Parts: sequence; C-alpha cells; structure tokens
Amino acid sequence: MAKMEVKTSLLDNMIGVGDMVLLEPLNEETFINNLKKRFDHNEIYTYIGSVVISVNPYRSLPIYSPEKVEDYRNRNFYELSPHIFALSDEAYRSLRDQDKDQCILITGESGAGKTEASKLVMSYVAAVCGKGAEVNQVKEQLLQSNPVLEAFGNAKTVRNDNSSRFGKYMDIEFDFKGDPLGGVISNYLLEKSRVVKQPRGERNFHVFYQLLSGASEELLNKLKLERDFSRYNYLSLDSAKVNGVDDAANFRTVRNAMQIVGFMDHEAESVLEVVAAVLKLGNIEFKPESRVNGLDESKIKDKNELKEICELTGIDQSVLERAFSFRTVEAKQEKVSTTLNVAQAYYARDALAKNLYSRLFSWLVNRINESIKAQTKVRKKVMGVLDIYGFEIFEDNSFEQFIINYCNEKLQQIFIELTLKEEQEEYIREDIEWTHIDYFNNAIICDLIENHTNGILAMLDEECLRPGTVTDETFLEKLNQVCATHQHFESRMSKCSRFLNDTSLPHSCFRIQHYAGKVLYQVEGFVDKNNDLLYRDLSQAMWKAGHALIKSLFPEGNPAKINLKRPPTAGSQFKASVATLMKNLQTKNPNYIRCIKPNDKKAAHIFNEALVCHQIRYLGLLENVRVRRAGYAFRQAYEPCLERYKMLCKQTWPHWKGPARAGVEVLFNELEIPVEEYSFGRSKIFIRNPRTLFKLEDLRKQRLEDLATLIQKIYRGWKCRTHFLLMRKSQIVIAAWYRRYAQQKRYQQIKSSALVIQSYIRGWKARKILRELKHQKRCEEAATTIAAYWHGTQARRELKRLKEEARRKHAVAVIWAYWLGLKVRREYRKFFRANAGKKIYEFTIQRIMQKYFLEMKNKMPSLSPIDKNWPSRPYLFLDSTHKELKRIFHLWRCKKYRDQFTDQQKLIYEEKLEASELFKDKKALYPSSVGQPFQGAYLEINKNPKYKKLQDAIEEKIIIAEVVNKINRANGKVKTLINPEELQEVFIIWDNHLQFSDC
Repeated sequence: MAKMEVKTSLLDNMIGVGDMVLLEPLNEETFINNLKKRFDHNEIYTYIGSVVISVNPYRSLPIYSPEKVEDYRNRNFYELSPHIFALSDEAYRSLRDQDKDQCILITGESGAGKTEASKLVMSYVAAVCGKGAEVNQVKEQLLQSNPVLEAFGNAKTVRNDNSSRFGKYMDIEFDFKGDPLGGVISNYLLEKSRVVKQPRGERNFHVFYQLLSGASEELLNKLKLERDFSRYNYLSLDSAKVNGVDDAANFRTVRNAMQIVGFMDHEAESVLEVVAAVLKLGNIEFKPESRVNGLDESKIKDKNELKEICELTGIDQSVLERAFSFRTVEAKQEKVSTTLNVAQAYYARDALAKNLYSRLFSWLVNRINESIKAQTKVRKKVMGVLDIYGFEIFEDNSFEQFIINYCNEKLQQIFIELTLKEEQEEYIREDIEWTHIDYFNNAIICDLIENHTNGILAMLDEECLRPGTVTDETFLEKLNQVCATHQHFESRMSKCSRFLNDTSLPHSCFRIQHYAGKVLYQVEGFVDKNNDLLYRDLSQAMWKAGHALIKSLFPEGNPAKINLKRPPTAGSQFKASVATLMKNLQTKNPNYIRCIKPNDKKAAHIFNEALVCHQIRYLGLLENVRVRRAGYAFRQAYEPCLERYKMLCKQTWPHWKGPARAGVEVLFNELEIPVEEYSFGRSKIFIRNPRTLFKLEDLRKQRLEDLATLIQKIYRGWKCRTHFLLMRKSQIVIAAWYRRYAQQKRYQQIKSSALVIQSYIRGWKARKILRELKHQKRCEEAATTIAAYWHGTQARRELKRLKEEARRKHAVAVIWAYWLGLKVRREYRKFFRANAGKKIYEFTIQRIMQKYFLEMKNKMPSLSPIDKNWPSRPYLFLDSTHKELKRIFHLWRCKKYRDQFTDQQKLIYEEKLEASELFKDKKALYPSSVGQPFQGAYLEINKNPKYKKLQDAIEEKIIIAEVVNKINRANGKVKTLINPEELQEVFIIWDNHLQFSDC
C-alpha cells in the first residue's frame, strides 16, 4: 500500500477558528468569543487571512523555542497553527526568493505587546538566515540595538511596564542570499514631555532609574549623582520601583549592548554624563526678585546644582546662569535682552531638559545606524519592521495623543488601501472577476488633520506663526471657525448648535471622531508643544560647552551660523516624517500584526471582553474580515487543496495522475458543490462561503475516520496473518526440535538401561564369587574359632577355681582380723574409760590452736616494717604465744625488706644509721632530714686520688670523710681549695675516734 503523506494544517485540531475569515456567523460577539476561547487554551495568535492577531498573554509561553523556529521554517503560511513565526517566515521567504521588499507593521495600543512582537520577528529572521562570523556579528548588533533604544525611549505607564514612547521603524538590509548586511533605524516623535513631568502611576524613561540603581559608587560620584530617587524632581516616586523589573541588571545589559553595537567607552561615558545633567537640571529652582525698574526677574535659589551641571558639561557657570535669567531677541541688526520671570525660567529649564534629552536620543539612533548600516554598496533587499505607538484614548488627551492618533489614522488608511489593493491584485492575477467592496474610508479624517489650508495642523502652525498674542484659546476659536461644519469635528463653541448643550464636551476641548472612536482633546498646551521653543541663549550656552557631545547636539548655537529663520514646528516635522514613512511603506509588500491587550491589570489568564471589544473596533478588525470575505472567504493553491481533500473522491484517491486543477474540478463535481460557491483561478481555488469549507472539512474528517477504520482492519488482518504464520513456523520448528530431543532422550534411556543391566550382572557374578570365597574362609576359620572357644572355656574354669580358692583364704584372714580386733577392743575399753578427760582436753586445745592460726592467716598486717598494726588475741592463755608470733613476724618482714636492698643501698643505709647515732637528739634539724635520701659522698671525695691512697693505706673501715679549709694560726688566713687535688688534709671519722690526716 502506497504511503499517504500527511501534512498538518491550520484546520487540523483547531481550537475555535484559526482564521477569522472562516468565522460563521461573523459578528462582534462571535469574533470576541473566538478570541477568548483560543486565549483560554494558550492560543494567542489568530489569522485574518494573512494578518496576525496577537493577544498579549502577560506571561512566558513555551512556543518560541528553537524547535518551534525549525517547525515553521520554510513552511506554507496556512500549513501550521497560527503563529508570528509563520508571518515572519512568509515575509522572509518572499524577500529572499521573490526579491520583494517587505514591511511588517505592528500596531496596537500601549501594553498590547508590540515591542515584544518586533523582537520575536527580528529573532526569528536572525535564526533562519545564514551563518558565519560577519553575519553573526551583524545579527547580534541588530538585536542588541533594542535594549539601548528601550532604555532611552521606553517607560513604565499605567497600561504597560515597558511602553515605547517613540515610534521606531527599522529597515533590515539583506544580500541576494538572504543574509543580513545591516540596518537603518528611524524614530518618530519621542515623548520628550515625559522627561519633565509624568502622569500619576507612571515613570520617567528607564535609563534614569537604571543608572541610579545599577551604576557603581565610583561612577555615581563621577557623575555627581546619588542613588536615592527622591533627590531628583524629574523622577516620580510613586512608581519608582516596578515589580519584576531589575533596573540594576538592566543597566548592565544596556552597557553590554552599547559595547556590542559599537559604542566606544568615552562615548558611553559622555551619554551617561548628559543623562546625569538632565536629571540635575530638574533640581534647579528659581526665586522671584524685583529690579529697580519694577520688572520681575528670577534668580537661582541654590547654585550648587548649577555648579555641578557646569562641571559635568564644561559650561561656564555665569553663561548658563545668565541664559536662565535673560532672553535675547534678535531682529535684523537689533538685539533686545529681556529678563525672565520665575514661570519663564522654569519653562526655559524644562525646555532645555526636553531638548537635551530628545537630541541625545536622536544622536543615539544615528550612532547606532553608523554601526549597523551595511558596509557594502551592492544591491540590497529590505525588510522593514514598524513598531509604533498604538491608538491612545486617555482621560486627558493632549498634543502627543493628537499626533499619535493622526499617525494611526494614516496607518489605518494605508492598511485598508494595501489590503484592498492586495485583494484586487490577487483577483486580477488569478483571473477572478473583481467585485467592488464598500468600506469606511478614513481619508476624510486624515484630511481634517493634515489639509494644507484648513487642516488642524496647518491652522496650529499658522496660529504659532501669527504675530500678537497667541494662546490655546485663540487656536480653539480658529478651529471652531474653520472646522465647525466638518462631520468628524465637534466643539462646544462651534457654530453647530447640536453641541451647545453637550455637557460631555468642555469649553476648552474639541473632539474628533476617529475611525477607532471619538477622542476628546484638551487644547491646553497645544501651542507651546507645537512651538517646542528653546531660547537662543540656551542653545548658545550649550554650544559653548566643553563637552564634545553636548556641543554637537546644538549646532544652531554657533554664533557664526546664526539663523533668524523660525525653526519648523513639531507638528509639521511629524507630518513630514509620517508622509515619508507612508511613501516608504507603499513601496513594500505589507505584513500586519495586530496586537491586543486582554486586560488593564497586566495579569495572565484575564480576558476583559469590553476592553478587547474596544480594541477590535478601533483596529478595524471586523472591517478587515469583511473586506477579506467580500469576494471569496478562502483561497488555496490547487496542489495542497487536492492533497488535503483527495480522499473524498474515488477518482482522486489515493493518487491523481493528471494536473492538480483537473483533479480539484473532478473532486468538486463529485461532491456536488454548487458552482456559485467556488471559482477556479489560474493557480488557486476560491471558495466564497466558509460553510462550504467547513462542509469539506466535515466530509474529510468523516472520511479520515473511515480510512482510519479501514487501515485498522487491514492492519489487524495483516497482524493476525503475520502472527498465524509466525506461530505455524514456530510450531514446526518446535516439533522438529522436540522430536530430536525425544529421540536423544530415548537413546539416553536405552543406553542407561543397558549400563544398569550390565552392572547388575557383573555385581551378581562378583557377589557369587564373594559368597564362595567367604564360605571357604568361614570353613577354615571355624575350626580355629571352636578351638579358641574351647581353650577359653578351660581357662575360665581354671580361673574360677583359683578365685574361689583365694576368696576362701581371704575370708579366713578377714574373720581372723575381726576376731583379733574384737579381742583388742575388749581389752582397751577398760583403759579408755580411765583417760577420757585428758584426751578430750588435749583435743579441745588442739582445735582452738588450729582455729587461732587459721584466723591469724587472714588477719596478717602488711609487710612494711613500720606498720605497727597487729590483730588482737582471741584467748587470754595465748598471750605469750601472741606476742612471740608478733615478734617473729616483725623480724621476718624486716629480713624480707632487707633482702630487697642492693649492695649500694646497703652502704647508704649503713651511713644513714651511723649518722643517726651521731646526730639523733643532738641536732635540731635532724628530724626533718631523716626523710631525705642519704647522698653519701656528695663532694665526690671518693674520686680524690689522695683519699684513695689513704683508704688503701688504712685497714680499718672509713665511716665518713670531708674536705676542710686549713687556717694558718700565725696570720689567720684561710686557704680556699678549688680542686680536689689541692687537699692538704682529710678529716676522717673512725668507729671510736676522729683524726686529721696529711695527704
């Protein structure tokens, strides 16, 4: 049986509907329910044709692994379940294989996950493109540009902890092989007002908090900063710390990313010095001071902060102080210097901080572009990734929201135009009749904003340039005059009477009905923010800075290049940037990612239907589905269509050998699908109604179940037959082996039986011979045995006779002895009665003495001669014996003690005894010296040769000898003897006298 190639598809194991084009019925409720059902099952991506809807899960999902990248690599867009990787792969392959420049437009409101989506697109493209040292370096630089731009351009808002506060468009350039060569980044409208003021619950840009949290103490001291956030007026304190965000670790990541992108060490230090200067600018405070002429001026309260800023930037302190206090206005050849009051000084300070930071950000983008731009001049293919702020509707909407929503209006316009254009081009390409599609064209709203003569931006610029008093109120009055009759403009002060009593519309506001809904704008601040003025004095002060980077940021401050022409307004600059962006996007093939935020709590597993419904409306997703379904809801190439549904027709199953289109025609005719439900294009089949597609899917599902049953049946039959054949083969083998085993066993048994019979016969013969030999031997031994028994009988009889005779003799002797004893006892009885008392006394005394000596044995004292203990006597008559025994025992133990002495010890004790006889009771210290061992000749006189000579000459024993000093009687001098050889006389003690002897 031929193998069937099974491919996964968007329609396989579908949770809800993977492509909203196939949703039936199509309305807002079913659209939201389908998104919620897929969101609850961790399916965060859904298609609208080739558009990807991404719902932010607010948690990590295991769907971005390298294995997933390989799954979607080089696969058809609808071949697998919806994923951002599928769109990324489709765009990359179109660029690489078809030479079509691509752009990926990522839109959605703040917190919907646009930044993460752009990172995923870039990481996928980096993973699937070529390898190599240079290519890897380019990919790494492109990816590492994100952390740098996020640190300086993103901030924590009430809706998003990492909200992009600028628009970013990156063109990634590829060579003909599809390997990245470099890139170019464009930024749009950084929200620089956030530098000086943040709404409640939001933070300033990330870099300020990262610097204070992650910088070393040495770096902070160098930048003249402190780690405490509360020391800086430009940092909001209520949201300084964000849960789950490690600012210190992110600072290290940014420093590393800057190094990878190509920033030199001195450049990175210069950037941080500018950031520190911006932070410290917010700490400069002013106080009012009256001049002699009555005008109010401002003075800096504490000049320490100003001094530190000047040290960081290399600006002369007096120059910067004057720039904060005076404003010079030049007109032709005249210069007028006016003082600034406190409010104007604070405005100048904040304007400088905003301009300094925004120009630093633009410099960063340009510096990154220098590093990542393509180095070769060969023809390049381009893939653009647009990550721009989504449509914003806040409680307080100002100039920034107006500009952002204008950009989204333009994106919506180009989205509808390109989508319709793509649909029309595909219909024409496939030779399908094009049907006109009715849709809301928001060109009228774009015209309301950007019209050159009476558009809101044009009137705002005109009001800013008008001489005289210009305020936000005068701007609103002009709007009410020009735009009062516009159907998408609403104002309480306009000529339209229907808004006069509208209490939801304040007097100082105007409302625009955007494609996404009505937005109320507060006119306060429009003129100032559009002017974006920085006093020329401050520009010139910055140009005079010794800091090279700051000086380069303010080229207009150069006195040699003074331009009196008014700089373009913020609105006109942004309008021009948007026009350039739209022109760029129209030259590329668009790919769309629509990001949706499921809840405002930034929490996982929560799906707020009202919030999602609002985003679906302003993103125009239902309108997008209707555009896709206006003609044909589903289209597919003939080959995959035939491959998927060929099992529904016997003619196409299992293999169709003709053209794929012919096979699809046969298939649809066999299924009797109405002709009006489909059309045949040149390379695709177009299906009008999703119900037709679902019918095909149901038939396919049923057919797959039937085929699965058939396959199971055939497999089970094959398995049973295979099992039977195996069992039969096994039985034959087992029977053959068993017969062999049985024959071997039977042979062994016969052989064993023969051996047993042989052994029995040989044993019988041997036993027979043995019996004969034994009988013969017994016969021979019988005579000997009988003779021995006879001799034994004779000997026993003789022994018995002799014993009887001896017993008789013994009996006679015993009787005789008894008789003699009787006679003696009779004679002695008389004698015993006469001496009985004496005998008893002697016996008693003997027993007492025995008892005495036995008790003395157990009570003997120790063997020490000085031990005076002795047992008491038991009986008075033993007194003399008791004393004698004590004396004998003492003498005996003294002898035992003396026997232990060596000859040397004996001599020492003899000398000790002699000394005792001499000094006892005669010397006071004698008793205390008795216990000390006797040293004998401590002067070592025995070694003296003269003493030895004297000892040899005298026969008597010398008891003691001593060395003495000799005194001359004539003069009384004493001769001191130093050595024993100098002895002149020896003092000798004999037994009965002493003498001096000359030696």
